[in-house]
Amino acid sequence: MISAAVLAPQTLGIGWVLYAPVLVWAILRSPWVELFADRRRQHLLFGTVFALFMLWLVRRDFDTGVSYHFIGMTAVTLLLDWPLAIVGGFAAQLGLMLLGRQDLAALGVNGLLLIGLPVLVTEGCALLVERAQPRNPFVYIFCSGFFAAALSALLCLLAGLGLLWFDGIFAMPEWLEDFVGYLWLIIFPEAFINGMVISALVVFCPEWLETFNRTRYLSAPWKDDESQR
Repeated sequence: MISAAVLAPQTLGIGWVLYAPVLVWAILRSPWVELFADRRRQHLLFGTVFALFMLWLVRRDFDTGVSYHFIGMTAVTLLLDWPLAIVGGFAAQLGLMLLGRQDLAALGVNGLLLIGLPVLVTEGCALLVERAQPRNPFVYIFCSGFFAAALSALLCLLAGLGLLWFDGIFAMPEWLEDFVGYLWLIIFPEAFINGMVISALVVFCPEWLETFNRTRYLSAPWKDDESQR
């Protein structure tokens, strides 16, 4: 998470210009009729927003104006699908802003980095997995959960670092080449947390996952063999 003090006003404005259409598109594509009719989905949405809010409160703030915390948007995207994931992430952002833990001016930039980019990566991985139509649920767990979370964390870090370097306001460290070694300390926990959440949901509550094809993944293999005969 990046503070508004280390970003140029033009960058902050561009962040809002890009983030606002994403929010509007997500709101328009969200299944509001099904959401209001299904109390279970309402509880999932509210519980996810609260979980994101609490996860983002556990962070390490640096004096330079940059904060680090886990993202968690991969599990949220697989759980709610991308429109409600973006809406839920924005609601969690508003909660942080009300507590003074996030700047209103930098809400757009942080929304693109911490919500838009992870949702895009996770949705892309999920679509590729669904196009391949695997029958093994471990393919879904690893590719859509572990791998998507790791890739999201990596791209988010690189995009944020590139944005700070491009603005030129943030004082970049001299040991930037050593930063690559610390990437694994950030990427692996992000992949582990999201992957474990998805693994638990696949085992205990697969009906909660909007992107999980229960008919294909949980079908009995012996029935497929008999139908082929």
